[in-house]
Amino acid sequence: GALYVNLTNRCDCACVFCLRHNGHKGSIYADNLWLEHEPTRQEALDNLLARDFSQYRELVFCGFGEPMYRTDDIVWLVDELKGRFGDKLPPVRINTNGHANLILGRDVCPELKGRIDTLSISLNANNAADYVALCHPIQGEEAYQAMLDFAKESKTYVPHVVFTVVDKGTDPAEIEESRSIAQSLGVQLRVRAYIDS
Repeated sequence: GALYVNLTNRCDCACVFCLRHNGHKGSIYADNLWLEHEPTRQEALDNLLARDFSQYRELVFCGFGEPMYRTDDIVWLVDELKGRFGDKLPPVRINTNGHANLILGRDVCPELKGRIDTLSISLNANNAADYVALCHPIQGEEAYQAMLDFAKESKTYVPHVVFTVVDKGTDPAEIEESRSIAQSLGVQLRVRAYIDS
């Protein structure tokens, strides 16, 4: 029931579990998500305006990369859609790695206020070393703290901020440690089941 919007293939990570990097090219997910070209904001808007938003419970900016590379365009699109649909626009979510401030070199959190209803941030690990080993961010260990800081600050501007972790036979103690990290920052934790595609 959600409409997922992919605006970019660009990403600052090379996560070991990502379809982009683990040999799943050709899977239904990779074929459906990969963009041959990044749509302009106007192309994206035209596509969205052709849809019946009453059919969707949520509008989700995800990406087969990191959607926050296109923060300015997401903000513009949401403003345009809210201007046209008002409260008939379903809630808006961004699925992100939480590196927007690092990627763009500025604090984007205030720009999310009144536009984004939910931020779903991939926590992925409980410390910087494990995070780097799993996600391979180009910024190194700095990316882990930046992600935590992004989550903490964004809850001032976004009603629902959620960390996600994937349970692939994960030790329950690790899940509880993730939950403690989330609670210490005042955000929720969502444990997602691993889907082998």
